[in-house]
Amino acid sequence: MAEKQRYFIELSYDGSNYHGWQVQPNALTVQQLLDEALSTVLRQSIETTGCGRTDTGVHATQFYAHFDLKSIVNSELSMDNPVKNIHHSPLTIDSRGLNAVLPKDIAIKRIIPVHHDAHARFDATQRSYEYHIHFEKDPFKVNRSWELRDKPDIALMNKAAAIMMEYTDFSCFSKSNTQTFTNNCKITKAEWVEQDGGLVFHISADRFLRNMVRAIVGTLIAIGRKEMGPAAIKQIIESKNRSKAGTSVPACGLYLTEVKYPYL
Repeated sequence: MAEKQRYFIELSYDGSNYHGWQVQPNALTVQQLLDEALSTVLRQSIETTGCGRTDTGVHATQFYAHFDLKSIVNSELSMDNPVKNIHHSPLTIDSRGLNAVLPKDIAIKRIIPVHHDAHARFDATQRSYEYHIHFEKDPFKVNRSWELRDKPDIALMNKAAAIMMEYTDFSCFSKSNTQTFTNNCKITKAEWVEQDGGLVFHISADRFLRNMVRAIVGTLIAIGRKEMGPAAIKQIIESKNRSKAGTSVPACGLYLTEVKYPYL
């Protein structure tokens, strides 16, 4: 049996044209195009495992996936021959060949050899997201930020965001019928910041539930519009009921911005 080397691949993408990260039938996804590009360039069938999943229209400025590569012996590293093995060390893979065959809205940053049981999803210790909002019509923010007509009260939203960090069970912000064993998450940062004619929500946690960030933002926006007070976030979280929380905001403003691992 051929030996295999595991690699992490760091990439970024504009999710506007894709039905999210994960491969699915009859829909174009980032994972599908990445797997096809890796298989073409490395000349063997490659299947990646992502650090998570992003929904349709969601972007990532930093995303990790892992894949296994069977041993290859090469001596020249070039655009036509993108792998090189030096004295049986892990293969060096040139990202230029991959970027050449991927569309312009998906970019490979680096490819890193890792231990054989390293896992892009399960080994991540922290993930960070941003949600972008703007208040004036801007053609350069179409599909990249959510346009709001009226500015919400940022102080009220930050007061409610601080309360969230006192809790760990966020069932109220989770999409129903998900295959998770627990809805517990440890949020370490949740803050709204004024920026570039709009607002950016920064949130970090050890893990996130499906649709969690968009549901949180929708709830905080309702508080910022004074539809409820900041303390209402306590009753919403303690209810563990998705119907008690706010409406999920559009995907266009959401970005996965950082994924941390203990060995990278």
